[in-house]
Amino acid sequence: QVQLVESGGGWVQAGGSLRLSCAASRSIPSFVVVGWYRQAPGKQREVVATISNGGRTTVVDSVKGRFTVSRDNAKNTVSLQMNSLMPEDTAVYYCNAQTPWDSYWGQGTQVTVSS
Repeated sequence: QVQLVESGGGWVQAGGSLRLSCAASRSIPSFVVVGWYRQAPGKQREVVATISNGGRTTVVDSVKGRFTVSRDNAKNTVSLQMNSLMPEDTAVYYCNAQTPWDSYWGQGTQVTVSS
């Protein structure tokens, strides 16, 4: 069973930065893609950023230029660097890892941005 553990969430004022980490119980490149998702109160979960096993990254338009996804294969972690945070970035952030057969989720970490 794959385990994903997120960390790094917290409270920050608008304009601040946070760095989220997702620690996996196995090699990151063994997944087809690892992504960060978020879910704000009353809203659907949405993808924020992804990184493929080939290292290709994508970010959603609303965070482009502010968020960066990266990985550390030696530490089996995928990180999400979040800069210039805005109140609308407030959400629970989840890590997701996919294989051709399964999809795994972490427990989530809360990010709160105050204005």
